[in-house]
Amino acid sequence: MAMTEEEARELKNSIFAAQQAAQGGLPMVQGMPVQNAAQAAKRDFGFELPVASVPLPSRGLVYADGPLHMAETVDVKAMTAKEEDILMNRTLVRKGTVITELIKSCIMDKNIDVNSMISGDRNALMVAVRITGYGADYSPKVTCPACEVQQDWSLNLENLAVKELDLQKLQQVAEGQNAFEFVLPRAKKTVVFKFLTGREEERMLQDIEARRKKGIVQENLVTTKLMNSIISIDGVTERGFINQFCQYMPAADSLALRKIMDDGEPGIDMSSDFICTSCGHQEVLTVPLGPSFFWPNAR
Repeated sequence: MAMTEEEARELKNSIFAAQQAAQGGLPMVQGMPVQNAAQAAKRDFGFELPVASVPLPSRGLVYADGPLHMAETVDVKAMTAKEEDILMNRTLVRKGTVITELIKSCIMDKNIDVNSMISGDRNALMVAVRITGYGADYSPKVTCPACEVQQDWSLNLENLAVKELDLQKLQQVAEGQNAFEFVLPRAKKTVVFKFLTGREEERMLQDIEARRKKGIVQENLVTTKLMNSIISIDGVTERGFINQFCQYMPAADSLALRKIMDDGEPGIDMSSDFICTSCGHQEVLTVPLGPSFFWPNAR
């Protein structure tokens, strides 16, 4: 049965409700023959699907082995109607895996485990796929912080900067490991933390949704992220201990740890200059991800 316009709009909104904290990425699309789907398009229909060589913010430095180890770029093919079907798949939306399946469908090297990629790298691929499908122009609706007038914000996704992993600012435990040391300034404990992968972030979203369905609306965002990011504390890896420690961690230590994690996490700088068309107010704002990100004609 075909969806009504209202149902389609609700589906689009539900996809991006779970993506509000996501970051995006940007490669320049290069037209050239690609394998599999692209070769079929050339052979059977006489046109070439472009491919984007996407810079990985991590530069492959957090992967111990496999095709991502020390890989600075990953190739993705352009979106087709097949990928639009993935975006509209209700089952994938409910499971919270729709973006993962979209990236899997477009990534050229099928040996890459998309779920094991850290979020910054996945997000770079996500926006690259959007650019290959619909171009770099993006006009989300925003509300001016000064005059509160809602308006379209015209952006070019290719102008967003890649925030690369800088190992001079972080103490990596070992080469090729997604593990970094930090000494808490108050408690003087040595914490080893990691950057969350797509699988781990999806699990967090699923846990939050499960609690919501049970009527538990409290979202302990600070402690939840710390619990999932910390690998060990003074060498102790037992999850019960780590979870309890996160509950009682001094606020100054929590702030310092979250700052080093946020400042050091590779990804895409989603901030951009905003100028209000109504009052002229200027401010650097975080680029929101809404339905028009993958549906440019969405209202």
